[in-house]
Amino acid sequence: MATLCGGTSPSKDADEKIQKICDSVKHHAEAKSGKNFEIFKAVSYTSQVVAGTNYFVKVHTGGDEHIHLRIHVKLGGEIELAAIQHPKSAQDPIAYF
Repeated sequence: MATLCGGTSPSKDADEKIQKICDSVKHHAEAKSGKNFEIFKAVSYTSQVVAGTNYFVKVHTGGDEHIHLRIHVKLGGEIELAAIQHPKSAQDPIAYF
């Protein structure tokens, strides 16, 4: 399936690269949610090419609790947590937010 310019990609299983990106914004996610996450495992993601790349990542945070992160990786490689959605469940699909 082709990705439309500006649209998000189909959902994919998270890999080591996505986990590293998530790890780099974990403290920001904890600050924005007001929670400390013992578990912070990227499960799946979609991406959107803009001036850099937006990643929409489902992250398992323990039990049936998940959060969704929108992470922007700028063209120069700088990583920024743009938004967070919580609480989420394992069944909630990742969508643009």
